[in-house]
Amino acid sequence: MSSRSTIWRALLALAVVALSLWITLTTPPRLGLDLRGGTRIVLQTEDGPAARADAAATDRALEVLRKRVDGLGVAEPSLARSGERRIVVELPGLRDPRQAAEVIGRTAQLTFHAVTGEAQGPARPAGSGSSSGPDGPARPAEPAAKNGAARVLADPDAPGRFLDLAAPVLTGDGVKSAEAVLDTTSGRGWTVDLSFRDRAADTWARLTGAAACAAPGDPARRVAIVLDDRIVSAPAMQTGVRCGSGIGGGSAQITGGFSAQEARDLAALVQGGALPVPVTTIEQSTVGPTLGAEAIRASAWAAVIGLACTGIFVMVVYRLLGVLATAALLLYGLISYAAVVALGATLTLPGLAGFVLAIGIAVDANVLVFERAREEYAALGRATTGRDLRRPLTTAFGKVWSAVADSHVTTLLAAGLLFAFATGPVKGFGVTLAIGVVTSLLTAMVITRLLADLTLRLPAVRRRPAVTGMAGLGRLRTRLTRRVPRLMAHRRRWLLTCAGLLMVALAGIGVRGVEFGVEFTGGRVVQYTAERPVDADAARAAIATAGFPDAVVQTTGDSDVSVRVRESGDGEQREIREALTRVAGPVEVERDDLIGPSLGGELRTHALLALGLAVAAQLLYLTVRFRWTYATAAVAAMAQDVLLVIGLFAWLGKPVDSVFLAALLTVVGYSVNDSVVVLDRLRELRRRGGGVPLADLADRAVAQTLPRTVNTGMGALFVLVALAVLGGDSLTDFSVALLAGVVLGMASTVFTAMPLAVALETGNPAPAAASGGGSGSGTRQRAGGAGADRDRSGAVV
Repeated sequence: MSSRSTIWRALLALAVVALSLWITLTTPPRLGLDLRGGTRIVLQTEDGPAARADAAATDRALEVLRKRVDGLGVAEPSLARSGERRIVVELPGLRDPRQAAEVIGRTAQLTFHAVTGEAQGPARPAGSGSSSGPDGPARPAEPAAKNGAARVLADPDAPGRFLDLAAPVLTGDGVKSAEAVLDTTSGRGWTVDLSFRDRAADTWARLTGAAACAAPGDPARRVAIVLDDRIVSAPAMQTGVRCGSGIGGGSAQITGGFSAQEARDLAALVQGGALPVPVTTIEQSTVGPTLGAEAIRASAWAAVIGLACTGIFVMVVYRLLGVLATAALLLYGLISYAAVVALGATLTLPGLAGFVLAIGIAVDANVLVFERAREEYAALGRATTGRDLRRPLTTAFGKVWSAVADSHVTTLLAAGLLFAFATGPVKGFGVTLAIGVVTSLLTAMVITRLLADLTLRLPAVRRRPAVTGMAGLGRLRTRLTRRVPRLMAHRRRWLLTCAGLLMVALAGIGVRGVEFGVEFTGGRVVQYTAERPVDADAARAAIATAGFPDAVVQTTGDSDVSVRVRESGDGEQREIREALTRVAGPVEVERDDLIGPSLGGELRTHALLALGLAVAAQLLYLTVRFRWTYATAAVAAMAQDVLLVIGLFAWLGKPVDSVFLAALLTVVGYSVNDSVVVLDRLRELRRRGGGVPLADLADRAVAQTLPRTVNTGMGALFVLVALAVLGGDSLTDFSVALLAGVVLGMASTVFTAMPLAVALETGNPAPAAASGGGSGSGTRQRAGGAGADRDRSGAVV
């Protein structure tokens, strides 16, 4: 590594770490409902002029409200239908809940109108007043009308004056996106930029084209944008807008002297769409966290113990390089946390657990480099490495870049598609996943490399190569080098065994069925009022002892407590009431409602769509980088892991909820990442393998990468076991799902992905001109020089 590149890496690392530290110290985190509680708003739908407020209309209103809440920047909310006409909205960490209730509850009927003239006064019954245009006598003012008719509304640009509007020609349904923007070019301040759908864009062009035909100063040259019977903007067409052509491009801008918050609220309303029926706020209260303080403390200790064990393990295995990797992992945690806080993401307990797990998995890139450095040290010989220990490490960084890039890009593809197409917690998971991937690349390929380069320059370290951790191959690698396991000779046996396990999992799904949690199915929520203050932790413990460990218990005020469970009968509710009576004295039922799912059908549809697109994108990328045979093997192994984890939960009768969904998405990323690393080594061996049979090369690839697989898996397992044993009931299912996923991911790489890749490659050999893989593996070697050496070593050229 040159001195100049070292300086640039040092400056980059210092800048990122300093910024992350500043954000961490100055920006408080936004905690979720489970950790800190928040605001509960109960809305009730009312009959509208065109629709009746029944259960179907309430469900449609709920989905609109979900989009509005997302637009307000409130992450990880909880929305569920209660009864037929009520919607319970729980928002974490809001500073101004009254403003949120006002914005959420607006009908938000957005319409666009041609202006036909001016009116003298506000709308009133026909014949009771008059109006006049600029060129004619006064005429009676029209009464304010419904959305489908003409109306008279106040002119926002001229207080005390009114505009006569034609019937709407465009509604908010034609708006594709709305965004709050600070217009510094024209000095209009905060505005809302609109983008129309195809047909709506044509309608907008016709509307503005007709207005542009009026004479300058004529009110008919204006177009009115109306929100809930109030003109929010009525711009006049500028002279540059041609008569009959109008404003093309499918965009518009709402101006009105908005503040930043007003512009964001308006954008959220427009983006979310209009409510199908009006809603009114009937209750607003502050609710406590859904998890107790003891559970949160236990989970925090489990995370600390798990990470400490991971750090100690890495330091024992890799010695000095392990110490540097541990320091880089601590910086990984700092940078990732700062990024999450800076983006305003809401931290929930499963999210924090996944964040801790990401730190354990982030050791993977470091392990890849260190294991390759051991190989390079052994290949170069003791005499050569004694002069400069940086040489094998630099070579290792160059050779592992291909595997690191491929594994991280596949994960980024999944994260991007989850963010683009999913909603709710799945969308948030995509953001967190992307942050983790980018930060892992930064810490492993920049910070760890910088620390190692600086440390290996020290004379005391150069005189003692054994202390670096590179001088020995390790016991596992030594045994595998002496005798390479011939796993691929029995590949049919492994594939049949995996197929058998898959059939067992599918049988569990088909016979036992998947038990969806209350977030997916809905349930029953009962609000109790006690005679004395209720301790939330004591209430949770009493209800769990009564046989309801999955109940969600929240306090509202000092003496009110709500209990949410799956649909239950009156006998079970009596047991819950008796349990509360033992810890809070006599309690009375204040409200008892059936609630719908907080993760509704639209969210599930979007999540499945995003996941399907993510798998397809990974398959396409790996096909380009490797071959379709390798890509199919990696994706098949990932699908097997997902089905096995779901089947395990089906047989165990454990609920599938949002926590399980987060765990399953983590398994997807881990499985593909593990397979890509081993397939990348197989691709490298094929480049320089000569006439060695493919099955033997696959055995070597597994043997050479198995130490990395085991060491990376151990880093994750330390964290997961600690969370499962010490984290309490709130994280048990999350940890079990990920424990199964990590173990299955390691096994599927060896016993599914590699045998399937060998079988597909044997039956579908690559063309002679691209022998050894796709575009990423068929590069011709250049004659002579360093370029040829890089090709033969397997680095990307």
